[in-house]
This record gives sequence, structure tokens and C-alpha cells, in this order.
Amino acid sequence: MDVSNFPHHPSPDHYAHPSAWDTQFDLMTVPDMLERTTRANPSAPLLHFMGWTYSYQHIYAEARRFAAGLQEMGIARGDRVGLFLPNVPIYVSAYYGAMMAGAVVVNFSPLYTVEELAWQVEDSGTRLLVTLDVPELYGTAQAVLDGSGLETLVVGSLAAQLPWHKGLALRALGRSKIASVGWNSAVRPWKEVLAEWNWSAWLEGKAPDLPSLDPAQDLALLQYTGGTTGRPKGAMLGHSQLAMNAQQVASINPFGNPAGEVFMGALPFFHVFANTALLNHAVVSGASIAMLPRFDAGQVLQTIAKYRATGFPGVPTMFQALLDHPDITKTDLSSLKVCISGGAPMPAPVHDKFESVTGVRVVEGYGLTESSGVVSANPYAGKRKKGTIGQVVPGTDIILLDKEDPERLAPDGEPGELAIHGPQIMRGYWNRPDAVAETFVEHGGRQWMRTGDVAVLDEDGFLKIVDRIKDMIAVVGFEVFPSQVEDVLLENPAVKEALVIGVPDDYLGEVPRAY
Repeated sequence: MDVSNFPHHPSPDHYAHPSAWDTQFDLMTVPDMLERTTRANPSAPLLHFMGWTYSYQHIYAEARRFAAGLQEMGIARGDRVGLFLPNVPIYVSAYYGAMMAGAVVVNFSPLYTVEELAWQVEDSGTRLLVTLDVPELYGTAQAVLDGSGLETLVVGSLAAQLPWHKGLALRALGRSKIASVGWNSAVRPWKEVLAEWNWSAWLEGKAPDLPSLDPAQDLALLQYTGGTTGRPKGAMLGHSQLAMNAQQVASINPFGNPAGEVFMGALPFFHVFANTALLNHAVVSGASIAMLPRFDAGQVLQTIAKYRATGFPGVPTMFQALLDHPDITKTDLSSLKVCISGGAPMPAPVHDKFESVTGVRVVEGYGLTESSGVVSANPYAGKRKKGTIGQVVPGTDIILLDKEDPERLAPDGEPGELAIHGPQIMRGYWNRPDAVAETFVEHGGRQWMRTGDVAVLDEDGFLKIVDRIKDMIAVVGFEVFPSQVEDVLLENPAVKEALVIGVPDDYLGEVPRAY
């Protein structure tokens, strides 16, 4: 089918960042981004965590040491290395270090049960898992080690990542806060796994060899995505996909001196939104991250003020929690230039109230695990359209498919299923050729990834998600979008959250029901 006349993307005349539209992005690996920034400015801060600051030089060196340690342990190119961690500095070192060694990172939520962790370890083929000596995490990981194909646990010390007085206090609390780890050949301390490192040798180009990776071919990340039915699927994201998406996000930042930006890091790094829009975006830009191990509204406000954070990516529930905190009007948030909301639609009342209370612009974006994190965003400055997910990031094309037949395009001006083509789109699902066949469709000689989201595209190239294909309610033959009903309900100040689903009806076929 010919899609040459379809408005795949905004024309440069309507694009919010016309200078970025034709940007040529570099083909590189994920660790290349870290190395490039480290060579340019080694002493620049990368992470601020619980009172300590970690430079690019520190994190890069620790990542290289971990990579060499993995090689000594027999981890080879393509092997799976899992991260079962909250937001702590060793997550960053392990993430880049595993990829330097040629391994494929597998992210695991630290909230997983033994059963959830064990299933994903088995499905992904994870050989080595990095975790912390926190009782809940270590206990879950140890249970999986005892009953699965997992070969090795590498356990980091939480106390060792804190300033000495906080680490001392943590150790004084004893077993309630620190797990009693049974060290053996299969359970190794993080510090012992790290190989020796010679900074001068690296600067002179004499550091130990690491695998030469092909960003266009080598897999970097298996990121599992949930669904409404069935088991999670592992989205296969290569080095090129992740590095391209980080550069796409960086290209639409209109503020000068990206190396001077400080991102508020409350989103969990194990989630693809934070992985790209926060971690990799910061690294490719040379920015720093003020990181928290978990979201706490009070700590977020304090951290923004302390480190003069300039950007805050979050999800709608975070912004609601900040509004509900009594210190929201007492905290100096003047350093913030923009807040980015993603992960779920932001209710208009929350959006408007947050901007009114804080004076900070909130822009909505959109992405999926399968797109490495980011597909579109409203402009950080200049023209935007509230209630939309903005315009696609540079290098991304979209089409709208007929809602009933994805082999056809939606009629002009009509809602259709959003489908995407771009350098950030996944290579497929791990061990799920059936899901791949359902997800990709060919139009105009190109493969387009179906999102399952129904969207409309306006004349300026702004997209608005109106619902999910599977959520549409058929009332006597008419399509009712639950999200539109929810939006009306949320206009009532007495309604904080709303959910609308379709239920069977003998007379009308289906009717909406609100909760």
C-alpha cells in the first residue's frame, strides 16, 4: 500500500524544533555515550545520591572494572546479566559495565515476588544477577538462585554507597536493614567482582580489551513489558535503538548548555521511561542526575531545591502526590525549567493545578517499552497543545491504521491505530515470534509497529491518544472511548480518579460503567 502521501510526521514548517528535524544521529553503543562524555569532562558530576556526588570518571571506571570482572567470571558476549536493584549508584555502573562486556542487560523490578523473578530469569536466560544486601531483595534473589538456572549472585552493599555517617547508622541497625549474606562461589560481593583499574592506562589507550560491539547488530537490553493478558514479553532493544532514542530526546531540548542540566531522578531506572528519558538522556548530554532510591514526595521537593534540579520527568501519580504534599508551596522550585509527564495520560485538572501552584511548565510525552522509551513529546518551550502527546521526536514516522483492519489506513481525519517506524523501534520479542507477527504490519515497503493505541493527528502534527483498541466500547454500533468519559468525570473536582469499562447489556450490546 502506498503511504507516500500520508502525513507521517510534522512538516518542518509546523515542527516545534525545526533545527532538530534533520539531525543526523550517531550510530554508537550505549557505553560509547558514557565514554564520550567521560573523555570530554571526566570530573563532571553524573550522580548525586544521599549526600554523595559521583563523577563521570568514577562511574565509568567502576563500569569498566565490572566489565572486566564479568569477563573473568566467564560472562561472554550475548550472555544475560540481570539487575534486581532500586535506584542506587551500582545500578548505573552495572548497567553500563555489563554492556561494555558485551552482555545483554535484563531489568527486574525490585518489587517482584520470587515467582515473578524466577519466571523472568528463566525466560530471559539470565546467568548472573546483581542485587543489594537489603533483606527483601537478597532473600528473593537467593530463593531464585536455589531453584533456577541462575548461576551467580553479585551482592552490593547499600551502606557502602552512603556517606560514612549514614552508612554507619545503617550498619548499627543490624539485621533488620542489612541481610546476612552467605558468601560462596555462587554469591559474590560487588567489590570483589570489580577488576583492577588503571586510569592512566585508559587515557593512554592501553586499558584491557573489551569486546568490539556492533551497535547495529548487538543486543543491549531485554526489557520486559506487561500486558493485560498472559506473561510479560521481553522487548529486544539493541545498542543502536537505545543510543538513537537518547539522542532523539536530547535533540529536542531547547535549553542551552545541556551539561549544566540537573535531572530529578525519582523514576525507577528499571523502567524504560527512566532508562531513556532520564539515565541515557543525561549521559549523552553530559548532565547530572539527583537520584533517589524510591519516590517520596517530600524528598523529591527537598532534592530539587538542594541540587537546583532543572528537569523532572515523572508519571501523573507523582505530580498528584507532590500537589498533596504540604511543602509544595514552601519549597523553592525556581530552578525547574520543565516537568515531563509520561507513562500514563495526565488528568487535565492535575496538569493545570500543578502549573498553577508551581509556575513550572508540564509537558506530556508518549512512548512504549518497544520504542526504547520515547516516541513523541510536547515542546519544552514555545507552542504546545495540552491534552496531546505532542509531536514525534526527530527521525520518527507514524501512520494511523484502520481500527478494524490494520492492512488498511484510517480515513483522513479519522481516529486510527497509531503505528510507528523509526530507529528506536525494538527488534522483536524474545522467544515470541507469534507476538512479533501480531505487532508489525507492512505498508509502503516498511515495517510499522502497531501500538494498540487509537490516536488522532491534527494539521500541526500533534497527536492525541483517544483510547486503546481493546478498550473501545460498542454501544448499539457506536464507538465510545472510555478515556473521553473519564475526562468528563474528572472535570468534577470531587472526582480524583476515574475508570470506565464496558459491560455487557442485553439491549445495547455494551454500556459504559464508571468506577
